[in-house]
Amino acid sequence: MKKLLYIFSLSMSIFSSCQMQELPEATASVKDVFGSENGMKTYSYSFYNMLPSGTNAYKMDAMTDYGAVNSLDAFIREGAYSAENSTGWDWANLRNVNYFIQNAQNANVTEAVKNNYLGIAHFFRAYFYLDKLTRFGDVPWIDHPLQVTEEDILYGKRDPRTVIIDHIIEDLDFAYQNMTATSSDGSLITKWTALGLKTRAALFEASFRKYHTELSLANTANKYYQYVVDAATELMEKGPYTIYNGSGPQASQRQLFISDKPVTSEVMLAVVLSKDLAVLGDANWWWTSATYGPRYSLVRPFINTILNRDGTPYTSRAGYKTETFYQECQNRDFRLNQLIRTPGYTRNGSAAPPNFASYSYTGYQPIKYTLDDSYYDNGGYNTNNLPLMRYAEVLLNFAEAKAELGTLTDEDWRKSIGELRKRAGVTGGLTQKPTVVDTYLQKTFFPDINDPVLLEIRRERQVELALEGFRFDDLRRWKRGDLMATMEWSGIYVPALNTLMDLDQDGTPDVVFYDGSQSGPTIEVPKGCAKVPIGGKSTNYQTLTADNHLEWFKTQTRTWYADGRQYYYPIPASAIVKNNNLTQNPGW
Repeated sequence: MKKLLYIFSLSMSIFSSCQMQELPEATASVKDVFGSENGMKTYSYSFYNMLPSGTNAYKMDAMTDYGAVNSLDAFIREGAYSAENSTGWDWANLRNVNYFIQNAQNANVTEAVKNNYLGIAHFFRAYFYLDKLTRFGDVPWIDHPLQVTEEDILYGKRDPRTVIIDHIIEDLDFAYQNMTATSSDGSLITKWTALGLKTRAALFEASFRKYHTELSLANTANKYYQYVVDAATELMEKGPYTIYNGSGPQASQRQLFISDKPVTSEVMLAVVLSKDLAVLGDANWWWTSATYGPRYSLVRPFINTILNRDGTPYTSRAGYKTETFYQECQNRDFRLNQLIRTPGYTRNGSAAPPNFASYSYTGYQPIKYTLDDSYYDNGGYNTNNLPLMRYAEVLLNFAEAKAELGTLTDEDWRKSIGELRKRAGVTGGLTQKPTVVDTYLQKTFFPDINDPVLLEIRRERQVELALEGFRFDDLRRWKRGDLMATMEWSGIYVPALNTLMDLDQDGTPDVVFYDGSQSGPTIEVPKGCAKVPIGGKSTNYQTLTADNHLEWFKTQTRTWYADGRQYYYPIPASAIVKNNNLTQNPGW
């Protein structure tokens, strides 16, 4: 872990390029880097700069359909995002990796050592290109460090996604076949991480091809679904990972996110922080602050999809729409109380219901990444690791791919979806595939999906991987980006205004909602009880739905363009100015 937390200056001295057209020269000699295994190892640490950091790894789901926030991202505001302010067309990391791959061919080390570090480099090139593929679609494929004389490449065209994904798969296959590490403390990649990334990449491409019929690639989707199945099966049968259950059903999943050291029985890759080395994160600050973060609050339609503990849909409960916050949290899949503040949650030894005074808009306040001691709330003090890849994701990728291929068996269900639900304390539906469509889940999220198995796998994915950075890409690959604009940002049920609400039933009122056209509640409000205006002159942000649920930002229009342009980001205008052979993505 300390190796990765150390500040490596080598890569910074070698490369400082930010655009493909900028070509710095290397300042460290080839002999220094490739003259020994230690030199290659040290250089390889520079690749980890591509990974998210301790101050952004928990923000990857900052823009999704299931999160209400205090300010809309420009990407989903009409006319606010364009090629002029687009970002991400950055190629410095690629040149860094390609420089290593090119020069490692003649490294003064054994063949096995050389191929191991080449495997690491190929993994990170695949990681780099997967980000570009999911963001832009077609991009130039570059497999060596560019020189100023290579104008045909520097100013060439974009290569089709069909070329890019196949190179990604090739790189990951090479990485798996040649990397020697089979275990780590979670901060370093292993050969198993390469297989995990292969399942992620192939699943994105398979479903993008299947559901984006405008590409005319749907007939090739199954090839990539099969890649997912084969890679996941290899990992499941030969890898060292299991679903962590060591803290019991009420705490095991969250323990993966609040533990200082990665729980390496399940966590395959993580951002690892250290108080001793002064490498800290600020997840608590972001997830609890009234001003630093976006006051991210999960929404009622998503919360409604978290199962009852007996495995039945929550929305099958009679009168679920008018259940109080306390009632709706009872007898649910234990991932609910590991995802948000629910009755019984405490901080510093005291009850800590949803904080309407300075954070939550909907009542569903996330806790997945936050430590329970409020000491961590006021700055960059977090020491907990931030998982980037978990075995749970591999199981979900496996189940989805097999379901799409029509080959998922009851045994496949048991060892994938069943294992995840069992960890969460769910008792029903663990060993057999579902046969009945949940109409609420279907109507609210996936109206074009009629297969109950596929619907339940999607439910499981959005619950198990909530806030881990997968949702936006999932919506784009399933061609459900319109949910970004249409999902109701609603929250808990409010029986009446000017009524004290004891959210956790501990005998202390927590919040009162009142008519915003008045100066305040018309009843006496005890100290410590939040007072929240609904509508009226004071605010047009917090309102109530027709059936008395909180609703946030109803007056703020979220946009998903009918032409589908947001399934890709625009190529930055500055890049097209430098290279007029680059074509812009449709609609931008």
